[in-house]
Amino acid sequence: MLNLKKVRLPNGVELRNPIVMAPMTTQLSFYNGEVTKDEIEYYENRSHDIGAVITAAANVQEIGKGWHGELGIYDDRFIPGLRKLANAIKSKGAKVIVQIFHAGRMTSSKVLNGKQPVSASAVKSLREGAEVPRALESEEILQVIEDFKLATVRAIKAGFDGVEIHGANTYLIQQMYSAHSNRREDEWGGSREKRFKFIDELVDGVIATVKENAENPFIVGYRFSPEEFEEPGLRMEDTFYLVDKLSVKELDYLHLSTNEYDRVSVEKEYADKPIIDYVVDTANGRIPVLCPGGVETAEDVENVLSKADMVVVGRSLIHDPRWGQKILNGEKTAILSELGIDEQALRNKSLWDYVQTLRLDK
Repeated sequence: MLNLKKVRLPNGVELRNPIVMAPMTTQLSFYNGEVTKDEIEYYENRSHDIGAVITAAANVQEIGKGWHGELGIYDDRFIPGLRKLANAIKSKGAKVIVQIFHAGRMTSSKVLNGKQPVSASAVKSLREGAEVPRALESEEILQVIEDFKLATVRAIKAGFDGVEIHGANTYLIQQMYSAHSNRREDEWGGSREKRFKFIDELVDGVIATVKENAENPFIVGYRFSPEEFEEPGLRMEDTFYLVDKLSVKELDYLHLSTNEYDRVSVEKEYADKPIIDYVVDTANGRIPVLCPGGVETAEDVENVLSKADMVVVGRSLIHDPRWGQKILNGEKTAILSELGIDEQALRNKSLWDYVQTLRLDK
């Protein structure tokens, strides 16, 4: 049986244990971004026994919507529904963090009701069916930063324990930092330092907003992807720079985004050990690090926590809402590959179909 102790974040907030539910797209919200009853029940059922829940991404601008059924946080009208969601999760003892994001070019005019997606530059992504985005004007970039700050205020008013700035998975924040998507020649692009300017000002803005509006300690985390396959694109040296710069800010954690916790870099120079080792080494104890990726067993939890400060769990909590309880009690947990499930086929299903296929209590 694992002896998982409380986690104290830099701002003083305590999590009852280091198990965190991963932010996973649900597509359970109404077409207009409002929280649904199904969405509340989905999270509430998985909030037992774990330390914190990070919700699916909530868009800070209408033009930042990435898909249908996405949570909205770009207007005050969302606050009542968000409050119900936050209260439901907190009622089970878990801290609740809402992930705030902007899709940038990772959307479509169909999702945006005919509007052209926006990004750092007019460069489309390499995915099939991608549209050429419109490059944001400098004033619009400043407005995006402002809207992340306003989203943070709404999260505070709705009773969340924190926000996670979604700087991963090729969405707008990553697009502003990547040399593939950011071809700008103004103050927001060019050198690595200039491409980092957007992240720098956004993070500082959110932290300042929390200081001005939160009466109690409020969590601010940052999620990032370590590298890209595009050329040019993010490389490990970019990640070292990012982690080093963010480690000295008043953030409460950094959240590595990876599909396997022991994944190694595609760069030969850095393929000698898992990426998480490089991230932890760069952070050098200055900030807590969260790590996800294929966590299914107590052994996986131990392996992650031997490196990172908190372990992030996704699929295991989808198919077994009581997974956290089993880990804490030393009970055996299911391994998807042993259940005869075709995970690739599941990727084409809605979350509800996914849940119904995987659930162990049916």
